[in-house]
Amino acid sequence: MSGAWHIAATLAAPALRWNLRRRVARGKEEAARLPEREGHGAARPEGRLIWLHAASVGESLSILPLIEALAERDAALHILVTTGTVTSARVLPQRVPAALGARVTHRYAPLDVPGWVARFLDGWRPDAAGFVESELWPNTLAATQARGIPLALLNARISARTARRWGRFAPGFARELLGRFQLIMPRSAEDAARLLALGARAVAPPGDLKLAAPPLPADAAALAALQGAIGGRPVLLAASTHPGEEAQVLAAAEVLRRERPDLLTILAPRHPERGAELGPWPRRALGALPDAGPVYLADTIGEMGLLYRVAHVAFIGGSLVPHGGQNPLEAARLGCPLVFGPHMQNFTEATAGLLAAGGARQLPDSAVLAATVADMLTQTEATAAMARAAGEWVAANAALPGRMAEALLALLGKAGRV
Repeated sequence: MSGAWHIAATLAAPALRWNLRRRVARGKEEAARLPEREGHGAARPEGRLIWLHAASVGESLSILPLIEALAERDAALHILVTTGTVTSARVLPQRVPAALGARVTHRYAPLDVPGWVARFLDGWRPDAAGFVESELWPNTLAATQARGIPLALLNARISARTARRWGRFAPGFARELLGRFQLIMPRSAEDAARLLALGARAVAPPGDLKLAAPPLPADAAALAALQGAIGGRPVLLAASTHPGEEAQVLAAAEVLRRERPDLLTILAPRHPERGAELGPWPRRALGALPDAGPVYLADTIGEMGLLYRVAHVAFIGGSLVPHGGQNPLEAARLGCPLVFGPHMQNFTEATAGLLAAGGARQLPDSAVLAATVADMLTQTEATAAMARAAGEWVAANAALPGRMAEALLALLGKAGRV
């Protein structure tokens, strides 16, 4: 099956090149950096180099503590980070500590076309590679292994549905792909069991890297301006919402305003480009601050740390619709009381941990959202205790980046061994 994929990807190269240009027109790619998608643009520094690949902004930000842990343990190490989205390319360089700027390089990942991957690997020549979560590109993995570059799968995850499909339709292919990794660090015990059942080896004890991420930052001047515009109003933040959720949140907010007429609802859509379609309210993307109206649109990138700091209650998006939920840990780290809906399967362990610690509230549906938020705004001492419990539970996972960094650095000594 890997041979068929190799041929198919090679034949698809012209169509993929056309699609990249089409994505530029939609703002999904950067025209000036399209050559990186074909493996161009290598600028390898001297010395040891670890390549980390993270698909999107969430995964790329989750590896920031790992990057710092690697740099602390090896002062000569350089780190190449590849991602696949424009948002991640813009946000990641802003979040890498300034002291590490010269040692961390970002590139767009080459698409899984054999010639493009070969060009990338021949140019960068990494000493080890770590792929984050579920990035299993057959040609990339095969070419990396063929060059004797040790491979790790970090924060590895695989859903029950995907595992069933692999096991039923392509068990040999799954075993081949997973067998290329010399180290697999699963996100959870459930992920570990599924990976082992599919033939993975060298599976380490589980641990979720997203639990160990640092608190999201916020620009001090922007925070002061936003707080000044809000004043003493209570704030309900709908964080990283998906289509269909904003209407449910706004309906709940309308009910809440019967008792809290000064309530401000901040809508922060997961995809900021949707801001224009969400209503006639002030938009942060246009430079506006909240006015006396009931709603404010925070349709910008990289400002969730700012928004969690001004919110009295945060609803975590992707959970009232069957998306699987967005990351609840970002709010927890900043002491923001949080609530989410029934669909949190993307963060099963985090959800279970927060609920068991008394650090969050989960709703069966949007019908009780208004009553739940009203209770959280009224019972301030209980709500503050819930936020503290969430922060303490998240803080208990701080040792994972160091453990992961040491496992990755151990792979450097295995470079050249296939």
